[in-house]
Amino acid sequence: MRGPKYLPLVARTFLAVIFLRSGINKILAFGATQQQIAEMGVPVPPVALAVSIALEILGGLSVILGVGARWGAVALILFLIPTTLIFHTTAGEWTQFFKNLSLLGGLLLLTATGSGPLSLDGSGERES
Repeated sequence: MRGPKYLPLVARTFLAVIFLRSGINKILAFGATQQQIAEMGVPVPPVALAVSIALEILGGLSVILGVGARWGAVALILFLIPTTLIFHTTAGEWTQFFKNLSLLGGLLLLTATGSGPLSLDGSGERES
C-alpha cells in the first residue's frame, strides 16, 4: 500500500530538523559548546565544532530538501555515531543515547531507500 506522495518529505523534515536546530544552536553558543567539547577530551575542539556544525547543517538541509539525501544521511550518521559514544553513554544520558539510536535508524533507512517523492533531485521518482 502506497501512502500520500508528501509523506516522505514530512518524514525527512521531521528526521532532519533536529540537526539543523542543533547546528544553529552550536553557532549561537560557539564558545560554550567549544568548552563542552574540550571538557570531554575531544582533540582540537574548534575544528571538531566546525566540522560538527557543517555536518549537521549541510546534512540536515540535504535530507530535508532531498538533494543527495543519501549522502546527507551518511554525513549525519558520521556526526551522530561519535557524538553518541562521546557525550551520551553515562547513566544520566540514556534518553539521549536511545534518541540518537532512533535517529540512526531513520538515517540508515533513508540511506537504504532514498529520499522518496518530492525531493529536489528527483531521486525518489525512480526505483532504487
